[in-house]
Amino acid sequence: MVSYKKLGLVNTKKMFAKAVKGGYAIPAFNFNTMEQMQAIIQAAVETKSPVIMQVSKGARKYANPTILRYMAEGAVQYAKELGCKKPQIVLHLDHGDSYETCKSCIDSGFSSVMIDGSSLPFKENIKLTKKVVNYAHKHDVTVEAELGVLAGVEDEVSAAESHYTKPEEVIEFATKTGCDSLAISIGTSHGAYKFTAAQCTRDPKTGKLVPPPLAFDVLKAIEKKLPGFPIVLHGSSSVPQDCVDTINKYGGKLPDAVGIPEEQLRKAAKSAVCKINIDSDSRLAMTAAIRKHFAEYPGHFDPRQYLTPAREAMKEMYIHKIVKVLGSNNKL
Repeated sequence: MVSYKKLGLVNTKKMFAKAVKGGYAIPAFNFNTMEQMQAIIQAAVETKSPVIMQVSKGARKYANPTILRYMAEGAVQYAKELGCKKPQIVLHLDHGDSYETCKSCIDSGFSSVMIDGSSLPFKENIKLTKKVVNYAHKHDVTVEAELGVLAGVEDEVSAAESHYTKPEEVIEFATKTGCDSLAISIGTSHGAYKFTAAQCTRDPKTGKLVPPPLAFDVLKAIEKKLPGFPIVLHGSSSVPQDCVDTINKYGGKLPDAVGIPEEQLRKAAKSAVCKINIDSDSRLAMTAAIRKHFAEYPGHFDPRQYLTPAREAMKEMYIHKIVKVLGSNNKL
Protein backbone atom coordinates (compact mmCIF):
# COMPACT_ATOMS: atom_id res chain seq x y z
CA MET A 1 0.00 0.00 0.00
CA VAL A 2 1.40 3.38 -1.08
CA SER A 3 -0.22 6.46 0.43
CA TYR A 4 -0.65 9.36 -1.95
CA LYS A 5 0.20 11.68 0.91
CA LYS A 6 3.73 10.30 1.00
CA LEU A 7 4.02 11.20 -2.68
CA GLY A 8 3.04 14.79 -1.94
CA LEU A 9 -0.34 14.57 -3.69
CA VAL A 10 -3.70 15.87 -2.44
CA ASN A 11 -7.28 14.68 -2.88
CA THR A 12 -10.03 16.82 -4.41
CA LYS A 13 -12.16 17.63 -1.35
CA LYS A 14 -10.88 21.08 -0.35
CA MET A 15 -9.95 21.88 -3.93
CA PHE A 16 -13.51 21.36 -5.19
CA ALA A 17 -15.16 23.16 -2.27
CA LYS A 18 -13.04 26.23 -2.98
CA ALA A 19 -13.75 26.04 -6.72
CA VAL A 20 -17.53 25.77 -6.28
CA LYS A 21 -17.51 28.75 -3.93
CA GLY A 22 -15.17 30.75 -6.16
CA GLY A 23 -16.95 30.12 -9.45
CA TYR A 24 -14.15 28.44 -11.37
CA ALA A 25 -13.21 24.91 -12.44
CA ILE A 26 -10.14 22.78 -11.78
CA PRO A 27 -8.35 21.58 -14.94
CA ALA A 28 -8.28 17.81 -15.30
CA PHE A 29 -5.71 17.00 -17.97
CA ASN A 30 -5.17 13.45 -19.16
CA PHE A 31 -1.60 12.35 -19.78
CA ASN A 32 0.18 9.37 -21.26
CA THR A 33 3.78 10.55 -21.61
CA MET A 34 6.50 12.36 -19.71
CA GLU A 35 6.21 15.35 -22.04
CA GLN A 36 2.51 15.73 -21.32
CA MET A 37 3.17 15.53 -17.59
CA GLN A 38 5.97 18.12 -17.81
CA ALA A 39 3.75 20.49 -19.79
CA ILE A 40 0.90 20.11 -17.29
CA ILE A 41 3.14 20.93 -14.33
CA GLN A 42 4.87 23.82 -16.10
CA ALA A 43 1.49 25.36 -16.97
CA ALA A 44 0.08 24.85 -13.47
CA VAL A 45 3.12 26.42 -11.81
CA GLU A 46 3.27 29.39 -14.19
CA THR A 47 -0.42 30.14 -13.68
CA LYS A 48 -0.46 29.26 -9.96
CA SER A 49 -3.27 26.79 -10.51
CA PRO A 50 -4.24 23.57 -8.76
CA VAL A 51 -4.33 20.72 -11.25
CA ILE A 52 -5.62 17.19 -11.70
CA MET A 53 -3.37 14.82 -13.63
CA GLN A 54 -5.56 11.98 -14.74
CA VAL A 55 -4.98 8.67 -16.45
CA SER A 56 -7.34 6.14 -17.94
CA LYS A 57 -7.02 2.42 -17.35
CA GLY A 58 -5.36 2.17 -20.76
CA ALA A 59 -2.92 4.99 -20.04
CA ARG A 60 -1.97 3.37 -16.73
CA LYS A 61 -1.22 0.13 -18.52
CA TYR A 62 0.76 1.99 -21.20
CA ALA A 63 2.90 3.85 -18.67
CA ASN A 64 3.15 0.96 -16.17
CA PRO A 65 1.63 1.44 -12.69
CA THR A 66 5.00 1.50 -10.91
CA ILE A 67 6.54 4.03 -13.27
CA LEU A 68 3.36 6.12 -13.04
CA ARG A 69 3.62 6.29 -9.25
CA TYR A 70 7.15 7.67 -9.49
CA MET A 71 6.11 10.07 -12.25
CA ALA A 72 3.44 11.46 -9.92
CA GLU A 73 5.93 11.86 -7.10
CA GLY A 74 8.35 13.43 -9.58
CA ALA A 75 5.64 15.84 -10.74
CA VAL A 76 5.26 17.18 -7.21
CA GLN A 77 9.01 17.63 -6.79
CA TYR A 78 9.25 19.18 -10.27
CA ALA A 79 6.59 21.74 -9.35
CA LYS A 80 8.59 22.66 -6.26
CA GLU A 81 11.79 22.98 -8.31
CA LEU A 82 9.93 25.36 -10.61
CA GLY A 83 9.13 27.59 -7.64
CA CYS A 84 5.78 26.37 -6.33
CA LYS A 85 6.26 25.83 -2.60
CA LYS A 86 2.93 24.09 -2.00
CA PRO A 87 1.62 22.54 -5.21
CA GLN A 88 -1.88 21.10 -5.26
CA ILE A 89 -1.65 18.10 -7.56
CA VAL A 90 -4.16 15.26 -7.78
CA LEU A 91 -3.44 11.91 -9.42
CA HIS A 92 -6.83 10.71 -10.63
CA LEU A 93 -8.11 7.57 -12.31
CA ASP A 94 -10.35 8.49 -15.24
CA HIS A 95 -13.22 6.11 -16.03
CA GLY A 96 -12.38 3.27 -13.69
CA ASP A 97 -14.39 0.33 -14.94
CA SER A 98 -14.40 -1.90 -11.86
CA TYR A 99 -13.93 -2.03 -8.11
CA GLU A 100 -10.69 -3.96 -8.65
CA THR A 101 -9.22 -1.28 -10.91
CA CYS A 102 -10.11 1.47 -8.45
CA LYS A 103 -8.69 -0.48 -5.51
CA SER A 104 -5.45 -1.14 -7.38
CA CYS A 105 -5.07 2.58 -8.11
CA ILE A 106 -5.80 3.55 -4.51
CA ASP A 107 -3.25 1.02 -3.28
CA SER A 108 -0.60 2.37 -5.64
CA GLY A 109 -0.84 6.03 -4.67
CA PHE A 110 -3.77 7.63 -6.50
CA SER A 111 -5.41 10.40 -4.51
CA SER A 112 -8.69 10.29 -6.42
CA VAL A 113 -10.53 7.70 -8.48
CA MET A 114 -13.53 7.63 -10.75
CA ILE A 115 -15.81 4.65 -10.85
CA ASP A 116 -17.88 4.73 -14.02
CA GLY A 117 -20.99 2.66 -13.58
CA SER A 118 -23.03 4.84 -15.94
CA SER A 119 -23.69 1.96 -18.35
CA LEU A 120 -25.26 -0.09 -15.55
CA PRO A 121 -28.88 0.05 -14.35
CA PHE A 122 -29.40 2.77 -11.75
CA LYS A 123 -29.43 0.50 -8.69
CA GLU A 124 -26.37 -1.43 -9.86
CA ASN A 125 -24.50 1.82 -10.47
CA ILE A 126 -25.29 2.82 -6.88
CA LYS A 127 -24.14 -0.54 -5.51
CA LEU A 128 -20.80 -0.50 -7.39
CA THR A 129 -20.11 3.15 -6.62
CA LYS A 130 -20.86 2.66 -2.92
CA LYS A 131 -18.42 -0.27 -2.76
CA VAL A 132 -15.64 1.88 -4.23
CA VAL A 133 -16.50 4.80 -1.94
CA ASN A 134 -16.33 2.60 1.16
CA TYR A 135 -12.81 1.44 0.32
CA ALA A 136 -11.56 4.81 -0.93
CA HIS A 137 -12.75 6.79 2.08
CA LYS A 138 -10.87 4.44 4.41
CA HIS A 139 -7.73 5.84 2.82
CA ASP A 140 -8.94 9.46 2.47
CA VAL A 141 -9.19 9.08 -1.30
CA THR A 142 -11.98 10.99 -3.05
CA VAL A 143 -14.37 9.34 -5.50
CA GLU A 144 -16.00 10.66 -8.65
CA ALA A 145 -19.05 8.82 -9.97
CA GLU A 146 -21.05 9.17 -13.18
CA LEU A 147 -24.76 9.39 -13.84
CA GLY A 148 -25.88 9.70 -17.45
CA VAL A 149 -24.02 8.54 -20.56
CA LEU A 150 -21.69 10.53 -22.82
CA ALA A 151 -21.42 9.63 -26.48
CA GLY A 152 -18.12 9.31 -28.32
CA VAL A 153 -14.96 7.24 -28.07
CA GLU A 154 -11.93 7.74 -25.82
CA ASP A 155 -9.61 4.90 -24.84
CA GLU A 156 -11.82 2.09 -23.48
CA VAL A 157 -14.89 4.33 -23.12
CA SER A 158 -17.33 4.10 -26.00
CA ALA A 159 -21.01 4.91 -26.45
CA ALA A 160 -22.99 5.51 -29.63
CA GLU A 161 -25.61 7.71 -27.99
CA SER A 162 -25.67 10.08 -25.06
CA HIS A 163 -28.32 10.08 -22.36
CA TYR A 164 -28.70 13.22 -20.28
CA THR A 165 -28.45 12.88 -16.54
CA LYS A 166 -31.89 12.79 -14.95
CA PRO A 167 -32.08 15.52 -12.28
CA GLU A 168 -34.69 13.53 -10.34
CA GLU A 169 -32.13 10.77 -9.73
CA VAL A 170 -29.17 12.78 -8.43
CA ILE A 171 -30.23 13.20 -4.79
CA GLU A 172 -30.82 9.48 -4.28
CA PHE A 173 -27.60 8.61 -6.12
CA ALA A 174 -25.36 11.04 -4.24
CA THR A 175 -26.93 10.19 -0.87
CA LYS A 176 -26.79 6.42 -1.23
CA THR A 177 -23.30 6.25 -2.74
CA GLY A 178 -21.53 8.91 -0.68
CA CYS A 179 -19.53 9.97 -3.76
CA ASP A 180 -17.52 13.19 -3.53
CA SER A 181 -18.28 14.50 -7.01
CA LEU A 182 -20.62 13.60 -9.84
CA ALA A 183 -19.91 13.52 -13.56
CA ILE A 184 -23.06 14.40 -15.50
CA SER A 185 -24.16 14.30 -19.12
CA ILE A 186 -25.43 17.58 -20.58
CA GLY A 187 -24.24 17.28 -24.16
CA THR A 188 -20.45 17.00 -23.97
CA SER A 189 -18.85 14.03 -25.71
CA HIS A 190 -15.60 12.07 -25.78
CA GLY A 191 -12.98 12.28 -28.52
CA ALA A 192 -12.20 14.70 -31.36
CA TYR A 193 -15.47 13.94 -33.17
CA LYS A 194 -17.94 14.99 -30.53
CA PHE A 195 -20.85 15.54 -32.90
CA THR A 196 -21.94 14.26 -36.28
CA ALA A 197 -22.54 16.67 -39.13
CA ALA A 198 -26.27 16.02 -38.78
CA GLN A 199 -26.17 17.28 -35.18
CA CYS A 200 -24.45 20.53 -36.18
CA THR A 201 -25.05 23.52 -38.39
CA ARG A 202 -22.40 24.96 -40.70
CA ASP A 203 -21.01 28.46 -40.51
CA PRO A 204 -21.81 29.93 -43.93
CA LYS A 205 -18.61 31.97 -43.93
CA THR A 206 -16.09 29.31 -42.91
CA GLY A 207 -17.89 26.08 -43.71
CA LYS A 208 -16.94 24.80 -40.25
CA LEU A 209 -19.35 22.80 -38.15
CA VAL A 210 -21.10 24.59 -35.29
CA PRO A 211 -22.06 22.14 -32.51
CA PRO A 212 -25.36 22.21 -30.61
CA PRO A 213 -25.41 24.04 -27.27
CA LEU A 214 -24.99 22.26 -23.96
CA ALA A 215 -28.13 21.52 -21.94
CA PHE A 216 -27.68 24.18 -19.26
CA ASP A 217 -31.30 23.66 -18.19
CA VAL A 218 -30.35 20.15 -17.07
CA LEU A 219 -27.32 21.52 -15.22
CA LYS A 220 -29.44 24.12 -13.44
CA ALA A 221 -31.97 21.50 -12.41
CA ILE A 222 -29.19 19.34 -10.98
CA GLU A 223 -27.75 22.32 -9.11
CA LYS A 224 -31.14 22.91 -7.50
CA LYS A 225 -31.32 19.29 -6.40
CA LEU A 226 -27.75 19.24 -5.07
CA PRO A 227 -26.81 22.80 -4.12
CA GLY A 228 -23.06 23.24 -3.77
CA PHE A 229 -22.28 19.64 -4.75
CA PRO A 230 -19.19 19.27 -6.99
CA ILE A 231 -20.17 18.56 -10.59
CA VAL A 232 -17.81 17.25 -13.29
CA LEU A 233 -17.90 17.61 -17.07
CA HIS A 234 -16.23 14.94 -19.18
CA GLY A 235 -15.53 15.19 -22.91
CA SER A 236 -14.87 18.92 -22.75
CA SER A 237 -12.09 19.44 -25.26
CA SER A 238 -12.74 22.29 -27.69
CA VAL A 239 -10.85 20.66 -30.59
CA PRO A 240 -8.99 23.85 -31.63
CA GLN A 241 -9.38 24.37 -35.34
CA ASP A 242 -5.86 25.75 -35.72
CA CYS A 243 -4.49 22.42 -34.50
CA VAL A 244 -6.86 20.47 -36.74
CA ASP A 245 -5.92 22.65 -39.73
CA THR A 246 -2.19 22.17 -39.03
CA ILE A 247 -2.61 18.41 -38.78
CA ASN A 248 -4.55 18.31 -42.04
CA LYS A 249 -2.06 20.64 -43.76
CA TYR A 250 0.85 18.37 -42.97
CA GLY A 251 -0.62 15.05 -44.04
CA GLY A 252 -3.24 14.34 -41.38
CA LYS A 253 -6.85 13.45 -42.00
CA LEU A 254 -9.30 14.89 -39.48
CA PRO A 255 -12.32 16.04 -41.49
CA ASP A 256 -15.08 17.77 -39.55
CA ALA A 257 -13.47 17.31 -36.14
CA VAL A 258 -15.43 19.50 -33.74
CA GLY A 259 -15.50 20.11 -29.99
CA ILE A 260 -17.22 22.10 -27.25
CA PRO A 261 -17.10 25.91 -27.77
CA GLU A 262 -15.00 27.57 -25.11
CA GLU A 263 -17.65 30.16 -24.28
CA GLN A 264 -19.93 27.34 -23.15
CA LEU A 265 -17.19 25.87 -20.98
CA ARG A 266 -16.54 29.29 -19.43
CA LYS A 267 -20.24 29.47 -18.53
CA ALA A 268 -20.14 25.98 -17.04
CA ALA A 269 -17.03 26.80 -14.98
CA LYS A 270 -18.91 29.59 -13.21
CA SER A 271 -21.54 27.12 -11.99
CA ALA A 272 -21.25 24.09 -9.70
CA VAL A 273 -19.07 22.47 -12.36
CA CYS A 274 -15.73 22.42 -10.57
CA LYS A 275 -13.79 19.89 -12.69
CA ILE A 276 -13.56 19.96 -16.47
CA ASN A 277 -11.83 17.12 -18.32
CA ILE A 278 -9.60 17.90 -21.29
CA ASP A 279 -7.76 15.19 -23.23
CA SER A 280 -8.20 15.45 -27.00
CA ASP A 281 -6.94 19.04 -27.14
CA SER A 282 -3.60 17.93 -25.72
CA ARG A 283 -3.35 15.13 -28.25
CA LEU A 284 -4.18 17.51 -31.09
CA ALA A 285 -1.66 20.15 -29.96
CA MET A 286 1.06 17.51 -29.66
CA THR A 287 0.30 15.91 -33.02
CA ALA A 288 0.07 19.23 -34.84
CA ALA A 289 3.46 20.34 -33.52
CA ILE A 290 5.12 17.03 -34.42
CA ARG A 291 3.65 16.91 -37.94
CA LYS A 292 4.73 20.48 -38.58
CA HIS A 293 8.24 19.79 -37.29
CA PHE A 294 8.67 16.70 -39.46
CA ALA A 295 7.56 18.65 -42.53
CA GLU A 296 9.97 21.50 -41.82
CA TYR A 297 12.88 19.32 -40.68
CA PRO A 298 12.67 16.04 -42.61
CA GLY A 299 16.19 15.09 -41.55
CA HIS A 300 15.43 15.12 -37.82
CA PHE A 301 15.13 11.79 -36.02
CA ASP A 302 16.14 12.61 -32.44
CA PRO A 303 12.86 12.49 -30.41
CA ARG A 304 14.01 15.50 -28.40
CA GLN A 305 14.01 17.59 -31.56
CA TYR A 306 10.31 17.13 -32.24
CA LEU A 307 9.05 16.46 -28.71
CA THR A 308 10.40 19.79 -27.45
CA PRO A 309 8.07 21.90 -29.65
CA ALA A 310 5.28 19.41 -28.95
CA ARG A 311 5.71 19.90 -25.21
CA GLU A 312 5.73 23.68 -25.65
CA ALA A 313 2.55 23.56 -27.74
CA MET A 314 0.78 21.53 -25.05
CA LYS A 315 1.97 23.88 -22.31
CA GLU A 316 0.61 26.89 -24.20
CA MET A 317 -2.70 25.10 -24.66
CA TYR A 318 -2.89 24.20 -20.95
CA ILE A 319 -2.14 27.79 -19.93
CA HIS A 320 -4.85 29.04 -22.27
CA LYS A 321 -7.40 26.66 -20.77
CA ILE A 322 -6.48 27.55 -17.20
CA VAL A 323 -6.53 31.32 -17.70
CA LYS A 324 -9.06 31.92 -20.47
CA VAL A 325 -11.57 29.12 -19.95
CA LEU A 326 -11.52 27.60 -16.44
CA GLY A 327 -10.40 30.57 -14.36
CA SER A 328 -8.29 28.50 -11.97
CA ASN A 329 -5.19 30.70 -12.23
CA ASN A 330 -3.90 32.39 -9.07
CA LYS A 331 -5.91 30.04 -6.87
CA LEU A 332 -3.03 28.43 -4.96
